[in-house]
Amino acid sequence: MENAENPFDYIFNVRNYVVSKTRKLPYPNDYAVALLNDYEKNAFDEEKVLEFKGQWREKRFKEGVDSPLDLEIGTGNGFHLAHFVETNPERAIVGLELKYKPLIQTVRRCLDTGNDNFVVARYDARMIQDLFAEGELNNVYIHFPDPWAKKDTTLKHRLVQVNFLNTLYKLQKPGSFVDFKTDHFDYYLCVQECLKHTPYKVIRETTNLHQSEWADENFQTHFEKLWTSKGIKSNYIRFIKES
Repeated sequence: MENAENPFDYIFNVRNYVVSKTRKLPYPNDYAVALLNDYEKNAFDEEKVLEFKGQWREKRFKEGVDSPLDLEIGTGNGFHLAHFVETNPERAIVGLELKYKPLIQTVRRCLDTGNDNFVVARYDARMIQDLFAEGELNNVYIHFPDPWAKKDTTLKHRLVQVNFLNTLYKLQKPGSFVDFKTDHFDYYLCVQECLKHTPYKVIRETTNLHQSEWADENFQTHFEKLWTSKGIKSNYIRFIKES
């Protein structure tokens, strides 16, 4: 994997990232203001979210240490997270989203379900070790992340790389899975390559999710349905941390 001609060389990058602070914005928009002021229990800024590492179950959700705690990385407009919150009231879930508008839209959609088993936080998932302790997480959902495919020089910004997956592995409980979906085939191949360098075990994979044996259990958002109607296929991998 050290060959400079290998198209997946970038998956071994190790980088440091900085998250801007909402409270220091000189001209915050309405969504940034809402994040700071309107949803104390369910919307956390990039500073407040740091207070819960290793204590999510007890401190925020008032649950026992064995209760399930899941994570969605990149909530977008919140259709999947709201569906999860509504259909899995016994499971707590944290959603991560960097952009203010979709973050607040996600919070509002989840609140519309009438359930309180969620938090949506503003943070860069590439620094996920800041937010959770080892063995704290159960299942993780990564649906249609930015493929950073406009230029070869931007591929290094992709979320799913070897270092990220090995970090995530440490944060999950044994027996937990990661669901990854993308409509970008090259990103799918990239994740397959990354997984070869991690302890995860792949238990599902397909290049056409909506025509696969797992189609019936897949929740499609509005945009996913739109892409499917245009003939764009969803690639899917599920991999687990074995018990």
